[in-house]
Amino acid sequence: MENFEFQNKTKIIFGRGTENQVGEETAKHKKKILLHYGSKSIKASGLYEKVVTSLKNAGVEFLELGGVQPNPRLELVKKGIEICKNNSINFILAVGGGSVIDSAKAIAVGIPYEGDVWDFYSGIATPEKAIDVATILTIPAAGSESSGSSVITNSDGDLKRGITDDLLRPVFSILNPELTFTLPNYQTACGAVDILAHLFERYFTNTKNVDFSDRMLEATMKTIINNVPLSLSDPKNYDARAEVMWAGCVAHNDLLGMGREEDWASHGIEHELSGIYDVAHGAGLAVVFPAWMKYVYKKNPQKFIEFATRVWKIKASPGNMEATALAGILALEKFFRSIGMPTTLKELNIGTDRLEEMANKCTGNGKYKIGEFVKLDKNAVLEILKLAL
Repeated sequence: MENFEFQNKTKIIFGRGTENQVGEETAKHKKKILLHYGSKSIKASGLYEKVVTSLKNAGVEFLELGGVQPNPRLELVKKGIEICKNNSINFILAVGGGSVIDSAKAIAVGIPYEGDVWDFYSGIATPEKAIDVATILTIPAAGSESSGSSVITNSDGDLKRGITDDLLRPVFSILNPELTFTLPNYQTACGAVDILAHLFERYFTNTKNVDFSDRMLEATMKTIINNVPLSLSDPKNYDARAEVMWAGCVAHNDLLGMGREEDWASHGIEHELSGIYDVAHGAGLAVVFPAWMKYVYKKNPQKFIEFATRVWKIKASPGNMEATALAGILALEKFFRSIGMPTTLKELNIGTDRLEEMANKCTGNGKYKIGEFVKLDKNAVLEILKLAL
C-alpha cells in the first residue's frame, strides 16, 4: 500500500425529504447565490418549486441559470461566470446530475480567475481559488457531488477535458433517493455504468497489498450489480435507489482509491467518444471498458481472475486461468446488455472514420501515454477502439 492523505470536506445530507433543508443549509454560507440546473425535468417533477420555496423561506436571494446539457458546454460556463461577476455572486447551488454539478464547478473556478476558464481544462493554468458550490443530486452517476472533479466539453475542437482539485469539492450535497424515482431507465443504467467505471479505474491496479480497499471496491460493485436491476424493474423501490445513490457517492469521493495506483485510461478514451459524438458518458464507458479489459488483462491475469470469482461468482478453472479471466469480462458485458446498455461502437452509430483522431487526441498526438495498469500509447488506444467496434 502506498502513502496517502485523505480529506473530504463535503457534508452529505442523505434521505427522504432532505431537499427541503436546502434553504437553511445554504443560508449558513451565503445569502446571494446562483441556482444552476439543467432541463425542464426539475420543474416537471416539482423539485424546482421545493428548492425555490426553501431558499425564499431562508432569506436566500438567487439568480438562475438553467440549460445545462449532458457533456456540459463551455459556452454556458462562460455565461455563468459573467452572471456571477456582474452580480457579485459567490456561491452556486447545483440542482441536477453530474453535468450540472461539473458546470457549476467550472463556473466556480472561473469567477476568481482573470483569464479564460478553459485554461484550467487545457492544462495551461492550475486553480488557486474557487467560490463555494453545493448540490442537490438527481442522478447517481458521476460522483461529482463529493469529488473534486469537473469535466467540460469545448465545442471548438470537440474536446472534453477535466480537472481535479480539492477546491472544487462541494461544501454540502443533498442526496434524496426519491428524486431518482422519475429517471428514465436509460439514465439510471448510464449512471450505473459510470459508477462501476469509477470503481474499475481504482480496482485494476499494480499496487500490492491493498486487500482492504479491494474488498470495499468489490462490495460496492456488487451493490450496483444487485440493486440497479431492482431500480429498473421497480423505479420507486426506495431501498434499491438508496443503495445505488450512496454507492455512487462513495465510488468517487476518493476513499476507495487511497493507497493504490489508479488507472483512468478508459475515461480518457471515452471522453474522446462523447467529445466528438456527444454520446452519454455511461453508454460510452459501457463500450470502452470491456474493450480495455480484453486488451490489458494478460498484464495481470490474477487481478481479472479475482474480479471474475469474487464479483461474478465464476468458478475458477485451475487448468485454464485465462478462461476464468475472460469469463469475468464477458459477465460484465452480459450485465451491461441486461440493463439496456450498448457494448459496441456500432450500437452507438460510430464507425471507423474517426478512430485515429480519438487515439491522437487522448495521447496528445502520440506525445504521451495514458493509464497506469498498462501504459497505453496511441497505437494501443487505437487497438482498443478497434476491439470496441
